[in-house]
Amino acid sequence: MLDSIFADVPTNPQLTLAHALLTLLISVALGAVISFTYMKTSGRGYSPSFPLTMMVLPAIVAIIILLIGSNIARAFSLAGAFSIIRFRSAPGDPKDIAYVLFTMAAGLAVGVGAYGYAALFTVSLCLLMCLLASFKFGERKSTQRMLKITVPENLSFEEAFDEVFRTYDVDYELKKVRTTELGSLYELVYLITLDRLTNPKELMDAIRCRNGNLDITLTMSPTATDSY
Repeated sequence: MLDSIFADVPTNPQLTLAHALLTLLISVALGAVISFTYMKTSGRGYSPSFPLTMMVLPAIVAIIILLIGSNIARAFSLAGAFSIIRFRSAPGDPKDIAYVLFTMAAGLAVGVGAYGYAALFTVSLCLLMCLLASFKFGERKSTQRMLKITVPENLSFEEAFDEVFRTYDVDYELKKVRTTELGSLYELVYLITLDRLTNPKELMDAIRCRNGNLDITLTMSPTATDSY
């Protein structure tokens, strides 16, 4: 039974209606498995259109491989046709890029007729993704955030919040100081590292008691584009 499933891949399979339907159904099924795995391991922080794309992408790749076959002329024709397509989307998360390559590899395997290997590799990698997500592999125990504090001009800001940061075990670095409101106020920009157990609201309440209840901004996910 297993020998028939994992038999050698045919070098030049004959394109028939039954073969095309089987390729389409298997590629869609594998895409659904990959898409479901992505949704389970990514929580709620993803675009709804991305799982849909991953479901149909293996079928698209499989159809392309199925139509090309071993015909070199078709391969050059399709290469010229697809060269006019320009993708304008910004680079995504590395995990999303890995899933895109994953779905394309599954579609490629199905397109060449390696149904058994396509299913084996898809299930194995999906189980690996679920296992890594369950162990929270790669997640940091602390997170970096950007903290902006507005203080009055009569407050010595150099050491005004040191005691608060020590109380909540916050690593901090003062990145920028600038004046606002015609010089009557100062804005301090800190890069802080919070432990996962630290309550951001309690930290901000403690800071409000020091800066006279002026504006405080805590950026939850600072990026490289955030200016200090």
